[in-house]
Amino acid sequence: MLTLDLLLVAVLVVVLPFLAVSGRRRLLAREGGAFELSLRLKDRRHGGGWVLGVGRYAGDDLQWFRVFSLSPRPRRTLSRRDLQVRTRRQPKGPEALALLKGVEVIELASSAGPVEIALDSSALTGLLAWLEARPPGATLPG
Repeated sequence: MLTLDLLLVAVLVVVLPFLAVSGRRRLLAREGGAFELSLRLKDRRHGGGWVLGVGRYAGDDLQWFRVFSLSPRPRRTLSRRDLQVRTRRQPKGPEALALLKGVEVIELASSAGPVEIALDSSALTGLLAWLEARPPGATLPG
């Protein structure tokens, strides 16, 4: 009986975090279309610093959530009024291993400094349309 209890506890320890992360992803998608969006948070040397996440549009903001987190709040929020596409490119070198297959790396300019994101072609089309629909009078980073 003790072995069965230990097995049950072990299964719960493994399965519960997976279910929690999966449930969080469903909640994010339910409030608005969520899409795969990697964000470079750290060191830009040697293709490092990329973190897999989920993007979601919320009005004039692009919210970014870490995939492997239980936090209901976005880790980073980017304002449409403050973004401009600087460059687009394919992942190169070690980046290609760190990112999902088929993504494009986009460098955005913002008042807080450059931001690099990676997303697939359909999400990129949505991002570009969202940026184009910026409200009149929105300031662009210089």
